[in-house]
Amino acid sequence: MTLKASDPEGHDASQLDFHHPFTPYDVQLEFMRTAYGVLEKGNGQVGILESPTGTGKSLSLICSVLTWLRNHKRTSYEASCKAATKGMENEPEWMVETALRRKREELAKKWEEREAQLEKIREQEKLQEQRGRLSKRQRLDDGGSRLRMKKNEADEDAEFLVADRDDNDADGASDDPYKHLSKETRLLMSKVGLGGGIRAEEEDVQAEDEIKVYYTSRTHSQLTQFISELRRPTFPPSIPGDLVATRKTGQERSAAETIKEVPLSSRQKLCINPSVSKLGSLAAINDRCTELQQAKSEKKCPYMPNAENIAKTHQFRDTVLATVPDIEDLYRIGNDLKVCPYYASRTAIPGAEVITLPYPLLLQQSAREALGIKLEGNIVVIDEAHNIMDAVANVHAAGITLSDLRRARQMLAVYVKRFGKKLKGENRVMVAQVGKVVESLREWLIAAFESGVQHGIADPAEILRARGADQLNLYELVHYIQESKLAYKIESYANHIEEQDSESAQHKSSPSTPVLHILVSFLMALTNLSTEGRIFFEKIPGPPPDIKLSYLLLSPTHAFSSIASSARAVILAGGTMSPFDDYKAHLFPNLDPGKITTLSCGHVIPSSNLCVWTLTSTRPLSSGGMSGAAPDLFEFSFQKRSDRAMMQQLGAAVLNICSVVPDGVVVFFPSYGYLDELVSVWQTASGPVAKTVWERLAAKKTVFRETKGGSSDETLQSYTKAILDPDVPKDGKRTQNGALLLSVVGGKMSEGINFSDRLGRCVVIVGLPYPNIHSPDWKARIEYIQSSTMTRLTEPTTNPDGSQAKAMSREEAQVLAKQASRDFYENACMRAVNQSIGRAIRHMNDYAAIVLVDRRFGTERIRGKLPGWIRNGMVEGSESKGLPGLMGSLNMFFRAKKGC
Repeated sequence: MTLKASDPEGHDASQLDFHHPFTPYDVQLEFMRTAYGVLEKGNGQVGILESPTGTGKSLSLICSVLTWLRNHKRTSYEASCKAATKGMENEPEWMVETALRRKREELAKKWEEREAQLEKIREQEKLQEQRGRLSKRQRLDDGGSRLRMKKNEADEDAEFLVADRDDNDADGASDDPYKHLSKETRLLMSKVGLGGGIRAEEEDVQAEDEIKVYYTSRTHSQLTQFISELRRPTFPPSIPGDLVATRKTGQERSAAETIKEVPLSSRQKLCINPSVSKLGSLAAINDRCTELQQAKSEKKCPYMPNAENIAKTHQFRDTVLATVPDIEDLYRIGNDLKVCPYYASRTAIPGAEVITLPYPLLLQQSAREALGIKLEGNIVVIDEAHNIMDAVANVHAAGITLSDLRRARQMLAVYVKRFGKKLKGENRVMVAQVGKVVESLREWLIAAFESGVQHGIADPAEILRARGADQLNLYELVHYIQESKLAYKIESYANHIEEQDSESAQHKSSPSTPVLHILVSFLMALTNLSTEGRIFFEKIPGPPPDIKLSYLLLSPTHAFSSIASSARAVILAGGTMSPFDDYKAHLFPNLDPGKITTLSCGHVIPSSNLCVWTLTSTRPLSSGGMSGAAPDLFEFSFQKRSDRAMMQQLGAAVLNICSVVPDGVVVFFPSYGYLDELVSVWQTASGPVAKTVWERLAAKKTVFRETKGGSSDETLQSYTKAILDPDVPKDGKRTQNGALLLSVVGGKMSEGINFSDRLGRCVVIVGLPYPNIHSPDWKARIEYIQSSTMTRLTEPTTNPDGSQAKAMSREEAQVLAKQASRDFYENACMRAVNQSIGRAIRHMNDYAAIVLVDRRFGTERIRGKLPGWIRNGMVEGSESKGLPGLMGSLNMFFRAKKGC
């Protein structure tokens, strides 16, 4: 879909000033105009935008989205002013003008007072920095070493015994999700619009119904990088320019307005209470935090926002809105003010324009509700969105091992031995039910472990049948464990006993794994709809050997639908989004195609800086096409890739590439197993005298290889040193030219690693890394896609005029369903390939060669799933020119770059 955008005043988006801090490239302008158009049209629009790494994607996102947001706000101000004259159509003109002027002055005064307050805070922050009073972020310690006193029985009862549910419910309605908070906290949260109470009007907080931008990315470091980019551009005020006037002269001034941004994160990142943050696991921290807020708790968290520290909470809010902070800044501000940044950050949400948060906090509805995030009518921007479907699956994934269950059994036994006789009523019943579930899962896994089967699909009813656990209400059990904090109490008591034992034994014990929290996550996964996921078992090699049950979400559609249906617009952006079809089919299957805009930007580098070659054979092919006898043709399919002659020829091709390419060469293989197999062949001599391929490669370049489970940081560091800071022999003669890195598609080196400039002058992709279609999880995925596609195509649909459309026949639907599953399988492979290719060419002055080694890269179907900038850089006819043609092309390419 081609979308033409305009600003609120009707101007073509091509004429807009996006306030980019630098002179934007043409591809950046194209990206910004497209994003702006998606937002302007709104009404559930979706933009799937691809802009290669090194093209300034983050700044393009910021400038397009914030330009649209400020324009939209200015239009809203004008509409608000005009609304003040509603009903005055029959009044004299001077009365209408007076009412309009008063409303405009009222809005301007309110905006200027708020901005002046924030500016004052910014000046105070700068002054503090100049005086050196702001220290680097550091976690509070718990006062250093202190004497540990053995808890008496009464203390243990108070801390570890599950509270009686009847007593807990006496304080308020059991259906109140905020009943665990103190009255003071509930009052404060009510004032800022959280907790379901009536929000008090606060003149210095902007209306909560203003449109906000929710920006999410995969990692904490990516969010931090985005926020640093967010500080670069300046944007005009969110109020019309003619309203921004100095009071004394009445002259219009051109003012900038700092972006109001709030970063959200988990308690694990933001907790400043040392007794809680030291717990380590997120689940334990969450449980302990909520426990410390109980009205009956003798040791309430002193940092929780309440009536006593409301002034500091407001100071926290204003400082956040004034300074464009990242997570570390948020922690520091809360630590300085001695107010919880996790809860206090919510008070800044109503006045924020941009809210940054990691994937899990956006993708889980329960997390959004806990943080007070409302997507209705707002903008959602998902960066690094090439892995969004995997991210949705990972957020809802869960697993538990046999060793976890054995540990859980031990913890329960220790807890029941100490507190069993003191447990009353429901507590006694529920603890017994947890024991039943643990025993049932443990017995099932023992039987599976003793069988000869390595992996497979598990029946949810079977794994809970052993002790009658299949008759339990898992919803009630999970709810009880969460409300009572049972997992936290049992694990805390077990840790307490272990600490006492370790002290008596005069050695320090390591904290135990929070296995009961792992169990709760797995039970929650079991309560999901059976059609959406499957449970798998897989043996884990030792020592000691183990076996694991895992829940896998088969489709992200249902989990993502609440986001897609609520937001005004959703933008998926990434460096390698191709191929696009999966996002449409599995994230937005029911969305009108006219609401989806796709864009694949070119690169900012000149065409002369990229050489893409398809190597299908060692010898040139006849003009008739892909003819030739094996092993002349490279095809690294599972059935053919172990051909030793072809493996030796691949080694010769890599050796030739290393002879021509300077500095760094990175070769990506389909799997760790195949890399090991290849290295073994290359290290084997082909004759009585000849050197092995491995020895000849080592003579050309220093060779490194990625290993499964090995340290990628150490390998990358050594590889970098060999290229940028090599050890030169005493005679000054170097026989090697840079380094060769053998890696794996989908491995640690294939995503997030920057092989810019000399580190990646050539990237070689060997074969197509199709997932193992015979594995239980991929079998389940393929079956799910086929069955869900069949259901959708064979069900009758309603036409726009209300008439019933004829459903497709089962035969026709079956053909399309099989094609849909094949496309999904192939697209997963190509997304991994595209990510590996993207490791090179990281900025506009960079240059590199990309070599695709497999005859299948020469087919139109596969080429069509490569990013546009790669397709545009392909050497025409390379698939038929063989290794001699590649060597000639590489020679010419790097000779032209000599001295660059």
